[in-house]
Amino acid sequence: MLMKEYRICMPLTVEEYRIGQLYMISKHSHEQSERGEGVEVVQNEPYEDPNYGPGQFTEKRIYLNNKLPSWAKAVVPRIFYVTEKAWNYYPYTITGNYSFLLCSFLPKFSIHVETKYEDNKGINDNIFDTELRDEETEVCFIDIAYDEIPERYYKESEDPRYFKSEKTARGLLQEGWRDTQDPIMCSYKLVTVKFEVWGLQTRVEQFVHKVVRDVLLLGHRQAFAWVDEWIDMTMEEVREYERATQEATNKKLGTFPPAISIRETPLPACARSGPSSAPSTPLSTEAPDFLSVPKDRPRKKSAPETLTLPDPARRDSVFRLPSLFSWGPSTQQPE
Repeated sequence: MLMKEYRICMPLTVEEYRIGQLYMISKHSHEQSERGEGVEVVQNEPYEDPNYGPGQFTEKRIYLNNKLPSWAKAVVPRIFYVTEKAWNYYPYTITGNYSFLLCSFLPKFSIHVETKYEDNKGINDNIFDTELRDEETEVCFIDIAYDEIPERYYKESEDPRYFKSEKTARGLLQEGWRDTQDPIMCSYKLVTVKFEVWGLQTRVEQFVHKVVRDVLLLGHRQAFAWVDEWIDMTMEEVREYERATQEATNKKLGTFPPAISIRETPLPACARSGPSSAPSTPLSTEAPDFLSVPKDRPRKKSAPETLTLPDPARRDSVFRLPSLFSWGPSTQQPE
C-alpha cells in the first residue's frame, strides 16, 4: 500500500469551486474521450447520507488503456477500465468525498481517495483523520502554474502563467503566487493505492500515483483556465450542462445514456417467481428478435473457454478471454 497526500491550491474560493469542479469534470471527461481516454458516466444522482447530509453519488467507468505503459498493455485486455463510485458532500470540509476505483481484471488493485476543501494556501496539516493518515505520509504540493505537465496535455490557453480571466481579473500567476494570491483555496486529497501482487506491487503503485498526480495537475489547471465559462453559472445551469455533456460523452464511447429507470409492474400471482415487491419483466414464450438465430445459419462447434498467455516476444500480444467476461465490480459505500 502506498499513501500520499496531495495539496493543490487555486486562485478561487471554495464556494466558487463548487460550480467550477462540476463544470471542469464534465468538460475534461468529454475532451479526454476525444483521445480514446473516455469516462463513461453510469450513474449520477442526488444522495442523502445520515451523517454527512445531502450530496451527489456518481458511478463512472474510466477507460485507461491509453494511459498504460507498454509492460502493462501486454497483460491486460484491449478494452480495460476501472469502476469509480464516489459520494460527494461538497463543500463541507469536515466530511469530504470518497471515491473507490476497482478493476475486475485485477481484483487486488484498488484506489481510495478522500478529498476536502478549505479557503487557505495548503497549511492545514491535520485536515484528515489521524486514523486514515499515517504520520509518515508524503505530502505533495502541486503547483498549477509551475509544475511540469505532460507535453500532450499542454495548451498555452490553459497555462495559468499566461492566462488572465476577463471576468475575475485573476491570472498571470507569478512565482510564489500562493503567498500573495487572494482569494486562494486548497484541495486536499489523501490517495491510497493498493496492488497486492508480489513482484509488481511497488512498480504499479508508484506508476498509479504518477498518473493520479498528472490528472490532478491537468484538471485543476483547467478548472481555473475555464473560469470565465462557468463563473456566472447557477447550480441548476451547471447540472444541466453536466447532464448534456455526459450524455454526449457516453455516445462517443458507444454507450447508452446513464439515466435508467426501473418500474415495478404487477403480474398475476401465477407468473411471479419472487417477492411481489421485486422489479419484474413481462414473460413471453418467444425469444426477442435480437436473440433469434437465423434458421439457415450453420451451427458452429463450441470452443472450450481457454486463457492463452501472451507471448513475451510479441509486443502486441494480449490475453484472449472468453466472450462472456464480467466487468464493473460493485463496491460498498464507506461507513
